Amino acid sequence: METRGQHEVHLNDIGQIGLTVRDLARAKAFYEKTLGMTLLFDAGTMAFFRCGSIRLMIGLGEKDAPMGGTILYFKVEDLQAVYEVLTADGVVFEQPPHLVARMQSHDLWMAFLKDPDGNALGLMSEVARPGGK
Repeated sequence: METRGQHEVHLNDIGQIGLTVRDLARAKAFYEKTLGMTLLFDAGTMAFFRCGSIRLMIGLGEKDAPMGGTILYFKVEDLQAVYEVLTADGVVFEQPPHLVARMQSHDLWMAFLKDPDGNALGLMSEVARPGGK
């Protein structure tokens, strides 16, 4: 976590961009077969692709969610610490830190908040597991 002072967080690196889709199989085929992106992994209602140094996540939206939603995901080292600092600063999270996927060498944790205009922002942390490779 990049912090300066007790209540400052400095988000720098975008680790993932998420797009909301209606039909995951169709969208997955488009990104993988048509656009030639490398599929990294599937996680339930989501699929993740390599896009240079950034991951692209496509996922089914909530039942009444508008399509075409985009989420920026910022990488943080210590998600819980960033969550606590931002919460202390009055930020209200849509979803607190939670486990999204267990990978071979690490667990992917995320938390979600909205900016003042209602844009979704995600905070993501890849937490190494003991003995992970």
